[in-house]
Amino acid sequence: MSQVQPTHAASRPLNVGLMVPINNTTMEGELLSWLPDGSTCRTLRIPRGKGLLTEDTLPAYVESAVELAQQFNETPLDVIAYGCTAAGFILGPAGDAEIAQRLTQATGLPVVTTARSMMLALQALGAQKISLLTPYHDDVNIRLRAFLQSGDITVGHFDSFYAADVVALGQITEQQVDARAQPLCHDDVDAMFIACSQLPTLNVVNPLAASWGKPVLSSIQVTAQYAIQAAG
Repeated sequence: MSQVQPTHAASRPLNVGLMVPINNTTMEGELLSWLPDGSTCRTLRIPRGKGLLTEDTLPAYVESAVELAQQFNETPLDVIAYGCTAAGFILGPAGDAEIAQRLTQATGLPVVTTARSMMLALQALGAQKISLLTPYHDDVNIRLRAFLQSGDITVGHFDSFYAADVVALGQITEQQVDARAQPLCHDDVDAMFIACSQLPTLNVVNPLAASWGKPVLSSIQVTAQYAIQAAG
C-alpha cells in the first residue's frame, strides 16, 4: 500500500476559503503547511457554544455557516474548505454533500468537506480496515463509523480522547495525539485516520507512518489534498 506524500510537492499556490468552528485554533496554520508554498487562507469562523456539536445543535450551526459563507464573495478564491469534521459525520454522507452544494451555491466556488475528503483519501489507498483516533463522544463516534461503513471501510482498532467540551478539545497537544496513536499501529489494518480538524497532527502523521510502515491520515491533511484537486 502506498505511503502518503506531502500534498504541496507539485502544484500552484491556492487561495483557500476555510470554514471552521469559532473555537478552532489549529486548522488554518496546519492547512497552509500542507498546501503549496505561497498559498493563502481566508478563514471564517462559525459561531457555536462551548459544548460539542450534537444532532440538536447542528441545524442552526449549518444555517450560520451558509449565511457566513457569502462573505467569501468579497475575496478572490480558488476553493472553499469546510473543515467542520464532526458536523459532516453527524450529517452523514448525503447531508455532508448537501451542505457542500449549498456552500457552492452561496459562493460559486468548488467546496471540499473534511468528512468527504477522509472517505476519498482512504478509498484511494485501498484501505478497507483502519485504526481510528478521535476526540469525540460516542454519539459522534458512532456516526463516524457509519460514515466510513457507507464507503465499505471498517474500524478495527479505536481510541478517543472523549473531550468534555471545546475547551478540553483545544488543550490536546501534538504529543498527546502521538501517544494515543502509537498503540493503534496494528498489523491487521490498512491505515490509520486521526479525526478532527482541531487536533494537531502536522508533525505526527508522516513520522508515525514512516515508523509503522502504513499510511496515517488526518482531517487537515486530507482536506488539503482534496482542496488541491478541486481547484484543478
